[in-house]
Amino acid sequence: MRSSRRHAERHRTDRIGWLRAAVLGANDGIVSTASLIVGVAAAGVGHASILVSGVAALVAGAMSMAAGEYVSVHSQADTEKADLAREQAELDKDPAAERHELAAIYVARGLDADLAQQVAEQLMAHDALGAHARDELGISESLSARPVQAALASAASFAVGALLPLAVTALVPEAVLIPLVAGTSLAFLALLGAVAARVGGASALLGAWRVTFWGALALTITAGVGALFGGVG
Repeated sequence: MRSSRRHAERHRTDRIGWLRAAVLGANDGIVSTASLIVGVAAAGVGHASILVSGVAALVAGAMSMAAGEYVSVHSQADTEKADLAREQAELDKDPAAERHELAAIYVARGLDADLAQQVAEQLMAHDALGAHARDELGISESLSARPVQAALASAASFAVGALLPLAVTALVPEAVLIPLVAGTSLAFLALLGAVAARVGGASALLGAWRVTFWGALALTITAGVGALFGGVG
């Protein structure tokens, strides 16, 4: 006798909002803070000044990330709210036309006309606005904009990312600061990229390579600029 097993699927779309904000914040925290530290160090500035610069980068970057993410995601939320209000007005004005429009969407997805009409009627009887939001506007609960959540995730993850190169700077001697900060930061970036890709269901190796490449490029350019202006000064 064949035992019945409950079919459980693991999907990752509900993680997109917070994962994007967290990964972006941590990546920026590592790259921008490490690049600043390496650039300032390459300019020949003392250890204490390098640390102060790193702390300032952490605070300013975290606040900037929070503000930018909040404004950006809030704009998306405002757009979604306006679209939903417009859709509700259309439903109130002419529900039959909206039902026909929803049925046409299902026909385009492969249902026959009669079944599409039945599905549209039943879904609209249950939650008309929800059905149109999901299938006509592409707005769903798991992907809807959450400004405060995104802002807090960005700020916190930026601070965590920035603390990594900052901690290395505080612990290592000035003579080996640049190679150690650069090396450990690239290792942190590779680990972050791999973990983020894995959580999102993508290739860990590809995720690690992407962030490491751009991190190395940022560190190299910033170090070059620091050395150039340090030499001029």
